[in-house]
Amino acid sequence: MINLFNAHIDNLSIHRVGNKSRNEAIFLSENPYRLNDEIMPLLKEYFFKPFREKEENYFQFAHDVDLEYNDMFNLATEIFSNPSEVHNISKKITSHLFEQSNHPHIKNGEVYVAYLSNVSIDNNVVDAIGVFKSEIQTDFLQFEENGSSLEMILQQGINLNKLDKGCLIFNYKKEEGYKILTIDSNRYDARYWLEHFLSVDAFQDENFMTKKYLKFCQDFAKDVVLPAEDKQQEVLFMNRAINHFAKNDAFEETAFLNEVMENPEFIPEFKNYKVDKGEKYSIEDVTDFPIANAAVTDVRKKLKNTIHLDTNVQIKLDFVNSDSAQKFVEKGWDEEKQMYYYLVYFNKEQKS
Repeated sequence: MINLFNAHIDNLSIHRVGNKSRNEAIFLSENPYRLNDEIMPLLKEYFFKPFREKEENYFQFAHDVDLEYNDMFNLATEIFSNPSEVHNISKKITSHLFEQSNHPHIKNGEVYVAYLSNVSIDNNVVDAIGVFKSEIQTDFLQFEENGSSLEMILQQGINLNKLDKGCLIFNYKKEEGYKILTIDSNRYDARYWLEHFLSVDAFQDENFMTKKYLKFCQDFAKDVVLPAEDKQQEVLFMNRAINHFAKNDAFEETAFLNEVMENPEFIPEFKNYKVDKGEKYSIEDVTDFPIANAAVTDVRKKLKNTIHLDTNVQIKLDFVNSDSAQKFVEKGWDEEKQMYYYLVYFNKEQKS
């Protein structure tokens, strides 16, 4: 988890990159930008707001051969080792981005390299580097008095409510390639920012493993439980899986299967599914890991727990209280109508 409330921008460098395929130039500022109290809060909101609103999926610098060959990892390490050189190194970062800007869809724009202090991540206060890019210019109106009339002047500028691209590189977990958050609002070339410029992989911590394993369970429920049984059992399986994760601090696969699989015949099905599909979720060899409670909460919010019927009726099952879904909803077959039915028990209707 990150907290940017007390983060401070110690240094800011602003440059501009063009598109190489269109023979557009690069502009590197000679000196860092002089921050003032008026613009500081506006820039902090512009830079940080997307990361507060976005789900925290972390990345780390990576390289097929060795991490030391990753350009951005080396440049970030240079800055963290000698923060006074951040402006000079920001030119190298911008030049590196310019070298990747050769796809015809990539837009030119301003590059902001910020050195940040007092950033909190996983309850640790660290420094961080922010690299941001603005690409889309917005039309706006200025007004000017002209005698007895107001004249409209059409201008273009950056919308401070939308950051186009950005990353936060935390001085944390260096040996694993630093912990990184990144956003890309304008996916003209999805590989440009993540793969070519940053060269990152997903950071495989407890947050990553919790989400990936639960996503695997969700797909198992859809691909195996639903065809073998019905939608109710698919929902109930995920209900039990989520509740198992929610009440435990650590995951152990055998204990999970013994508790969650009410039908023992599904256990070998689950293991076979993991052999076939596990690599896709990066869990093929995973049998235990610490559970990230925040990740469980995120997954729970996104799970669909509604049974949609072809008679335009919907039944919403309670994911928090598994007993309700199990005890008070029954499925049956009506011979006379030749239709399935759900029987729902209750004492009284709740006020909405």
